Amino acid sequence: MVEGGAVTLDDIVFGYDVARPILKGVSIDVPPGQTVAIVGSSGSGKSTIGRLLFRFYDVGSGALKIDGQDVRDITQESLHDAIGVVPQDTVLFNDTIYYNIAYGRPEATRDEVIEAARAAKIDEFIAGLPDGYQTTVGERGLKLSGGEKQRVGIARTLLKNPPILLLDEATSALDTETEAEIQSELQAMGEGRTVITIAHRLSTIAHADRIVVLEKGVIVEQGTHDALLEREGRYASLWNMQAAEDEAA
Repeated sequence: MVEGGAVTLDDIVFGYDVARPILKGVSIDVPPGQTVAIVGSSGSGKSTIGRLLFRFYDVGSGALKIDGQDVRDITQESLHDAIGVVPQDTVLFNDTIYYNIAYGRPEATRDEVIEAARAAKIDEFIAGLPDGYQTTVGERGLKLSGGEKQRVGIARTLLKNPPILLLDEATSALDTETEAEIQSELQAMGEGRTVITIAHRLSTIAHADRIVVLEKGVIVEQGTHDALLEREGRYASLWNMQAAEDEAA
């Protein structure tokens, strides 16, 4: 049973192929209620950490712990109950918007579903649809825009009310304006929860309590956004590169 929601990666070594380790002795401590962002270039191993957290794979050596318990000793069901995930592309069922939100906690009351939609700032949009909450979203949510799909996913996760939140490139498929709008909902959702954010766009994680920079499966630096910029290391160069790209766009 997860209580506080502390997450610890203790000297983790892991590779999908044993001969090619992706994570090479990674240790990260995420205290309850804190937001830790994991960043790095493509192939650095950041997304692998999310898969290990859900126990889609077990670590090669070291340990991944929640509240001091090795996840290998926790049932898959209680592990999944404890963690809410907002992925890059929220998976929606070809059913009603109501069903897709309520999937987070099927026994929830209608009022609770609507409250979750309100907190995700999608209630007004739903109310404006001819069939309201009974509107079907289409195959894989095709009738909704990317931002609307993400908001349904956020409402679903809010309804689930997990102590640990994994934001896995949650806004990377959105345009800049929609990303900025949804960022505030994601930050509000993280309040009082342990949050692990895996991100490519650094502007979305500048507020994190700690930023961990991975390169080729090794932590090369960590600290707050301001401290890392002052250090003028790997994070600062990634930040400056993205800023230049944004200016050129």
